Amino acid sequence: QAPPKESGGGPVEAGGSLLLSCSASGYPTKWAYCHGWVRQRQGYEREEIADIDNAQQTTYADSVRGRFTITKDYVKDMVYLRMTNLKPEDTAMYYCAARRCRERTYIRWGQGTQVTVSP
Repeated sequence: QAPPKESGGGPVEAGGSLLLSCSASGYPTKWAYCHGWVRQRQGYEREEIADIDNAQQTTYADSVRGRFTITKDYVKDMVYLRMTNLKPEDTAMYYCAARRCRERTYIRWGQGTQVTVSP
């Protein structure tokens, strides 16, 4: 199965916005996979920041709630992360992740896309 593939990262100024995209066709909804976004900041443990299930129910980490929005195109198996009001502490490698919907643990990640927020 092809791993998720992220795109859309890059440099942005504090207060700005970015849209990350993920092709998750290798772990499709029709095979009962759900998806989320995970980030790795330098010096920190990997952090699960957003998740969406196949009932469109979403969960967010406290660090991003109210600023980030996860959505999914269930037909195309595309997963998106709209990030607004970005802060320098959001600088990280962002990974799209897949899990079996009946389980909570992600089992596959993409290679990531770097987001760098300047003050």
